Amino acid sequence: MKKQTLSESNFELWLLFGRAHHSMELARQRELNQYHIPFRQTHVLRTIKDLGANATLAAVAREVDRKVSVITKQAISMEKDGLIKRIKDTPKSNLIRLELTDKGLQIIKVAGKSKSFDQIFSFLTPAERTQTKLMFQQMSVRAEKYISK
Repeated sequence: MKKQTLSESNFELWLLFGRAHHSMELARQRELNQYHIPFRQTHVLRTIKDLGANATLAAVAREVDRKVSVITKQAISMEKDGLIKRIKDTPKSNLIRLELTDKGLQIIKVAGKSKSFDQIFSFLTPAERTQTKLMFQQMSVRAEKYISK
C-alpha cells in the first residue's frame, strides 16, 4: 500500500471536513424546515442577538463571514418576514442597526435547540469537545491569515 504524502493526507482531511460540514448543515436544515426558516437565517438571528446594540450590517457580515451586500439582502427579506427591524442610526448616517423583533426572538428560542447537533456531537467527551473547538479555532485563524496575504 502506497504511503500518502502530507499534501494528500491534508486534502483527505479537508474533504472529510467538508463532507461532515455539509451533512450537518443538511441535518440542521431538515430540523429547521418545521419553522420555515433557512439555516443561514438562524445564524444571522443569533449573531444579531449576540451583538446586541452593536448589530450593524457590517458587524453581522464580519461575524457570519459574508459580504455586506449579502447580509443587506438577507436583512431586507428578514424584515419583510417580521424577524428583524432595520433602524437607520441617524438621519444623515448610512449606518443601519439590526434589531430582533419578538418573532425573531421566538425563532431563536425554539430553533436554538438542536437535536441533530446534540446527537451528532454526542460521542465527544468534554475533553474531546474542548480539543475539537481549539482545533477548529486554530484552523480558522490560520486560514484567515492565509486569505489576508
